[in-house]
Amino acid sequence: MTSKTYLISGAGSGIGRAIAQKLSEKNQCILLGRNEGNLKQTLATLNGAGHKILVADIRSIESLAKAVKSIEDVAIHGLIANSGIGGENQWGPNDRWDDIIGTNLTGTYNFVNSFLPNLRNGEDEKHILITSSVLARLGVANYSAYCASKAGLLGLMRSWAVQFAPEKILVNAICPGWVDTEMSQEGLQGIADGIGITEDEFYDIAMQSVPLRRMSKPEEIADLVAYMVSQKVITGQTMDINGGAVMNS
Repeated sequence: MTSKTYLISGAGSGIGRAIAQKLSEKNQCILLGRNEGNLKQTLATLNGAGHKILVADIRSIESLAKAVKSIEDVAIHGLIANSGIGGENQWGPNDRWDDIIGTNLTGTYNFVNSFLPNLRNGEDEKHILITSSVLARLGVANYSAYCASKAGLLGLMRSWAVQFAPEKILVNAICPGWVDTEMSQEGLQGIADGIGITEDEFYDIAMQSVPLRRMSKPEEIADLVAYMVSQKVITGQTMDINGGAVMNS
C-alpha cells in the first residue's frame, strides 16, 4: 500500500491526536495547531518517520498563508478539518459567539481553502473530512454558537461535496457525540457546576440519553476517520458516531 500524506488540524490533543496516531500507522502526517508544545507531544507518539508540525491559527488567513508556504510543494491526499473549541456563550459584553464561530466554522473554511492547492496536487481520490458534532443535530441551552457552528459545518460540507466532485475530492463530515477527551471533561464539569452537582452525577445523567450508556473513545473516532479517507464512493455525507444518542434513518 502506497503511503499518503494527511494534514490534520487540531492535532495537538483529543480526537485530533488519535486521528494522527491512527493514520501514521501507514502514512505521513502533518500536524497543525496553535500550541507547538501540544503538537510536539502528539508527534512523539506517532508511528514511523517523516511526520512534521505546522504552528498556525486557523482563524488567521495570514497565519495559514505562512504555513502553506512551508509545504507548498507537498501533495496532500486528505485534509482533516478537526480544529474546534467548545463551551457556552451568552449575549453580552463577554459573549464568545465570534470566537466560537470564527474558530469552528470560519476557521474550517480558512483551513481547507488555504491548503486546497496542496490537495489538488494529490493523486487519485482526495478527501476533506470535517469534524462536526452531535450538537449539529441537537440544541443545548447556552450553546448557541457551538450548535450553530457545528450545524453550519454540515452545510459547508455538502456545498463542497458538490463543488469538488469533478476533481475527485470527496467531502464528508463526522458527528461525534460524547467522546472521552479533555474538552468533554471540561464540558461535563462546567455543566455540573452550573446545576450544582458533581461531575460524576452529571455523567450519569448525560449517559441516560445515550443508549450504549458510554462515551466513545478518541481511538474509535479515529477508526471511522481512517475508513472515510480510504474509501472512494461516499461523499456529501455525515457519519453519526454517538452511541445511539441520535438515530437518523
